[in-house]
Amino acid sequence: MVTEEPGRRPVSDGPAAEPWSVPAVVLITGIQAAGKSTVAQALAERLPRSVHVRGDVFRKMVVGGRAEMTPDPSPEAVGQLRLRHRLTATVAGGYAAAGFTTVVQDIVLGEHLTEMVTAIEHRPLLVVVLAPSPDAVAARETARSKSAYRDLWTVRVLDAVLRDETPRLGLWLDTSDQTPAETVEEILARAWTDARI
Repeated sequence: MVTEEPGRRPVSDGPAAEPWSVPAVVLITGIQAAGKSTVAQALAERLPRSVHVRGDVFRKMVVGGRAEMTPDPSPEAVGQLRLRHRLTATVAGGYAAAGFTTVVQDIVLGEHLTEMVTAIEHRPLLVVVLAPSPDAVAARETARSKSAYRDLWTVRVLDAVLRDETPRLGLWLDTSDQTPAETVEEILARAWTDARI
């Protein structure tokens, strides 16, 4: 039986809840404005012992010499992205080894998804790819207070990287018509069977 902690709604009792008692790493990826932050936080809040690791924090830690990713990135930008992913994997593994289910959220696309899966040594590892339609992402971007897309990136360019260049690992969810709560429910119900690496 899972007991409720203040401010948390635990996974309900029963067979479907049992796997979530095992400390795992859950990697949630997708393009900008796909809902990663919201879904990752909501998922972590549903679990009794959990951590939410935001990969982008490692990018923000670079004060001098930060090289941003672009559609045609410099070798330095790619190197910094790979460093960010390695740091994220290390932190996620540390929390999971300490008994926390660690929900990792970041933009991990193309060949970088395979690299990230390898870098995260902890198992079980569950990979969830949020893949709403470009139109749904554009609508969400318009409704947000912050702007994820700037001059170089567009929703359709990044969506093409997701759909055409990213390996089909884990559980891919078209969340175009889902609320964040509905997406979390689907992850809770399907991740251990469909997202496990």
